[in-house]
Formats: sequence, structure tokens, C-alpha cells
Amino acid sequence: MKRTKFNIEYQLRTASVNILWNSISTPLGLSEWFADGVTVKENEYTFSWDQNDQTAIFIESKTNDFIQFRWEEDIDTDCYFELKIVRLHVTGELALLITDFAEPNEKNDLIMLWNKQIEVLRRKTGI
Repeated sequence: MKRTKFNIEYQLRTASVNILWNSISTPLGLSEWFADGVTVKENEYTFSWDQNDQTAIFIESKTNDFIQFRWEEDIDTDCYFELKIVRLHVTGELALLITDFAEPNEKNDLIMLWNKQIEVLRRKTGI
């Protein structure tokens, strides 16, 4: 099955772009909520969960705006995941916009996984 792109937006309780940026773009920040551990070698980020490692290739980023990765097994595809900081027009609050790809029968599970990870982000950082 072909994976399709989807977006999820999470409103956050912070006005600090710098705190959010550090949480989504640095190995230490990512290891606080996204994975148990993160190591970086050149443009390869290795994310560790329990005894499992998964490598993502850094695609691009813009400071205080977004960061994109492509899982190693998706290297020959257009699939990626992106973490983007957005400011909501109505309230002026920050939100984190996640872009990811999933097969239709896996989309709900992947959304639940993102929901869980964002709850960890909120708990660990207070945002």
C-alpha cells in the first residue's frame, strides 16, 4: 500500500520558540520526549527505544521554524517526517505541526503514537 501524507497540530502552552526549538532539534531535547536516546553522526540521527535503534537522515531545517528527517528505510521514497513550529493567528500561541506518512490502515496507530510522544514533551518541558 502507498503511504499518504498527513498533518497533526498540537497547541502548546509556551511562548518560547527557543525552548520548543531545542526540544525538537537537539539530541538532548529529542531524547527527553521522542526517544530514549539520540546520537548524531554527521547527518544521521540514531533514535533508541529500549533495545531498538532506528536511523533517520537529516534532510533540512530552518532555525526556530522546522526540522525534517527521513527514516533510513524510506531513503528511496518521498516519505519524511517534519516537526514545524507555527504561531496560531487567532491566539498568538505556539503549536507544533507534525507532518508524517502512513499507510491507510496504520494512520490511526501513528497518530496515537504522536499523541503519546507529545504528551511526554508537554510533561517533560511544561509546554
